[in-house]
Amino acid sequence: MSVQSTSAPAENRPDTAPVPQGVGSQERSLELAAAAVQELASVAPARGTLPARAYLSTDAPRKSLNGEWQFRLSAGIRQAPEDGWQQGVSPAGFGPLPVPSSWPMHGHGSPWYTNVQFPFAVEPPHAPEANPIGDHLVEFQAGPEFFPSALLRFDGIESAGTVWLNGKELGNTRGSRLAHEFDVTGVLVEGRNVLAVRVAQFSAASYIEDQDMWWLPGIFRDVTLQARPEHGIDDVFVHADYDHRTGEGILRVEASRAGEAIDAVVRVPELGLELEAGSEHRIPQVSPWSAELPRLYEATVSAPGETVALQIGFRSITIEDAQFKVNGRRILLRGVNRHEHHPGLGRVVPRNVVEAELRLMKQHNINAIRTSHYPPHPEFLALADQLGFYVVLECDLETHGFVSAGWNENPSDDPQWEAALVDRMRRTVERDKNHAAVIMWSLGNEAGTGRNLAEMSRWAKDRDPSRPIHYEGDLSCAYVDVYSRMYASHAETDLIGQGMEDALEDPALDARRRAMPFVLCEYVHAMGNGPGGMSEYQELFDRYPRLMGGFVWEWLEHGITATDDDGQEHFAYGGDFGEEIHDGNFVTDGLVDANRKPRPGLLDFKKVIEPLTVAVAEDWSGFTLRNGFDFADTSSFSFRYTVESDGETLDAGTVDVAPLAPHAEVRVDLPGTLAGLGGGGTAVLTVSAVLSADADWADAGHEIAWGQAVRGIAASEPRPALEPVDVEAAELRLGPVVFDRVSGLPTSIGGVPIDDLRLVLWWPPTDNDLGGEWSGPDRRPMATQWSEAGLNRLHARLLGISASVSPDGGELLTVRTRMGAADKQFGVLVDYSWSSDGQSVSLRTHVRPDGEWINAGHGVEWARIGLEIVLAAQTKSVSWFGQGPHQSYADTGQGTRTGWFELPMEEMDVDYVRPQESGARSGVHTASLELETGTFVIAGAPFALTVRPYSQNVLAAALHRPDLVPDGRSYVYVDHALRGVGTAACGPGVQEPYRVKPREADFTVVLQVRP
Repeated sequence: MSVQSTSAPAENRPDTAPVPQGVGSQERSLELAAAAVQELASVAPARGTLPARAYLSTDAPRKSLNGEWQFRLSAGIRQAPEDGWQQGVSPAGFGPLPVPSSWPMHGHGSPWYTNVQFPFAVEPPHAPEANPIGDHLVEFQAGPEFFPSALLRFDGIESAGTVWLNGKELGNTRGSRLAHEFDVTGVLVEGRNVLAVRVAQFSAASYIEDQDMWWLPGIFRDVTLQARPEHGIDDVFVHADYDHRTGEGILRVEASRAGEAIDAVVRVPELGLELEAGSEHRIPQVSPWSAELPRLYEATVSAPGETVALQIGFRSITIEDAQFKVNGRRILLRGVNRHEHHPGLGRVVPRNVVEAELRLMKQHNINAIRTSHYPPHPEFLALADQLGFYVVLECDLETHGFVSAGWNENPSDDPQWEAALVDRMRRTVERDKNHAAVIMWSLGNEAGTGRNLAEMSRWAKDRDPSRPIHYEGDLSCAYVDVYSRMYASHAETDLIGQGMEDALEDPALDARRRAMPFVLCEYVHAMGNGPGGMSEYQELFDRYPRLMGGFVWEWLEHGITATDDDGQEHFAYGGDFGEEIHDGNFVTDGLVDANRKPRPGLLDFKKVIEPLTVAVAEDWSGFTLRNGFDFADTSSFSFRYTVESDGETLDAGTVDVAPLAPHAEVRVDLPGTLAGLGGGGTAVLTVSAVLSADADWADAGHEIAWGQAVRGIAASEPRPALEPVDVEAAELRLGPVVFDRVSGLPTSIGGVPIDDLRLVLWWPPTDNDLGGEWSGPDRRPMATQWSEAGLNRLHARLLGISASVSPDGGELLTVRTRMGAADKQFGVLVDYSWSSDGQSVSLRTHVRPDGEWINAGHGVEWARIGLEIVLAAQTKSVSWFGQGPHQSYADTGQGTRTGWFELPMEEMDVDYVRPQESGARSGVHTASLELETGTFVIAGAPFALTVRPYSQNVLAAALHRPDLVPDGRSYVYVDHALRGVGTAACGPGVQEPYRVKPREADFTVVLQVRP
């Protein structure tokens, strides 16, 4: 095999033979340690590695070296023994460790989470003195098939590895999420071989790998021995373009060895195609590849010594009229940012988990992935090709920690780092250049700006002019092809969509940027309860062709499975491992939890981005169907309807719909017999679009879109009192309610003890409430504003209890109160007016702000306007008619539907990693709480219902799920108004229509206890 080393040969490196004992051995150890420290501070690219190339499926022999290795951990490079361990002869202090692995996940040290800040002193390029060193050792057998030439491949080592084979140093790795290959010709022997890898957790490379995630060192991706045949193929570059005007595919496949073109034959059997590598061929009427129709053609490239298998997708990418187009059509990205994480394995994600999560994305209408913030496992791209995703593939680069010093010494603009950064871009592009799914190369993330990024862009454009370049940090768009932003507000996104954003100072750059499409590479930050505001963004994406959609931050929470003293499992986050500095639970922000369990936000996102729109007529005569796909018609879907009343199915069936072209719309009639169903009572008609046959990512019957129409909802009318109220009696009673004469609070309803009933204007802060407000006069976190205004510590003062005659002739018991907080002049006047028919009780709550709600010079907002009812009984289950089955707030809940639902008590809450306000069901008309002593029934005009087995104060104080301990009571919240949740944990806060300002409110609910 002909090899080309990218840097100095290993022979020139310090000797690593066993240290001799006796005179001079200590000095020799010090010299080796000093050299190792110096090497960890090198800003150079990897040393001794082969040129970057594509990840190829080949018939050449290969041997996986994954499995059980031997491992030893040292506190730092100066403490790491130089005892000849690389020879594999009776090494001291080693024990078993699986490879791939992240060693802190196996009891060696512990994980460390930071977002922006570095976990060590910022003095580039030096690594910290406290720098765990992991020595990895494995023996393996090499058969004759690996001779005369072979290579060793490492797909991921964090952060810096030095590699020896049979005691000979091969070189080192730089670029944790990048592949490194070493030529082992002449070093590998037939039979027993010893492979040794020393891994440093931190190195100079750590300064350019400051991604928002856990620091988890180790050999975390595959290790492979690969035979290299004498007349084999080193690299292949597939150019498979598509001419949307003629329907032709244009194919050219380059094959090379040692950097030189070679003779090879390209075969595409399905197309009856056989051609020489390097030649271009036009193919009439190929089926193009897109995320919606991921058409791939099996192909091979053969040289005398090797055959490589490929999957070819024909597609084109153009930017025209400030629009991003695939195959001549503007596309809309319905995307997510995806990190690689496993709650028990760290950076190691088994293939079956990857396959399952990609199918889960497709099942929730996601069509695009940004590989934040590094290239994924190489097998990921093949799955993206097959299942159909648009991928923005990001280089392994982030220098965010330099922002705290004003980007001083930022490697992105430091000439001495140029080779390393360009090398990272080279390794990114070369490995994954043959995948149709990759539609853009991204230079990295949050690395400031500078000459080295421009050089990375220049190199990528020269190597692969077919794909645009992305980088959000280049706001002037001098060296990118799309305008990208993070967390731009709805208002700003609206202006950008119209091409009316603020102008750049340079007219030429301004004109260049206005000609670019716009992407939100991160938006609607999915941390905790939320994200809110997704529908409003999607409306903008649909309205303005310049907007190409975006990527939710993020797909996956990075919780790590932990067990408390009582054996309860929960997810740990930053600070749970004793880190000196950390960023708390900011690592747990995703549409799915660390086990890939969907959060309510994913269910809502699926509805927001559904590619088909089903609008059901209010008279149930039919529905309007709009096809929002860019390439696919509707022939893959069936359309079903269901009519329900009181939880029972009255009718169900399917309706024929002729295939509808992309972006077309049609009116579809439903059977006339549906009009008479329901008998005048409440009934719900649902029309669903489902897969008509099995797909690679879901079974037949999987629903991708739906619409509803509801009729016959009867208002819950307050019932007039039948008995007089005697406020002078010894026991103050009204129908089934007994009141405390001193406070005016009910002490029982229908025999169920009531521990409290009061107005509430606060909720336990969500992660978004803890984030700073991005707009408005008061930029402090909403949680801070509420706390300082005393919203969480309102106390009532009784103003009076009186009986009166209601307008309908019944008698009312009215309890008048004022609620306020210590040190505050403002408050609320709250009148509770009770009436009863003897069986049920009607409670009207009238709220009026008292005083000027100004605190610290700013107006105060409320979280809610509602009632807290504390029942001295446990709730076993909750059933309701309204929106469900999952939670919904003012700006969320798009994925909920109207219907009859029932859940056990433990499923009413959402198990967010950091406990917070959650679990409200909006649009509720009636609800029943199954208690041990009966059924507590609530009815009224649509309200939001929340039921918990612990108090708001307990929820607010909890740091992890095991902190929430039921106290035997039921805390019931009946809300007239709920605030939205927004995305202020990182992004815009709650939009104006979804805020709750101090205001008068008047609402009524009917309560009853049934046996």
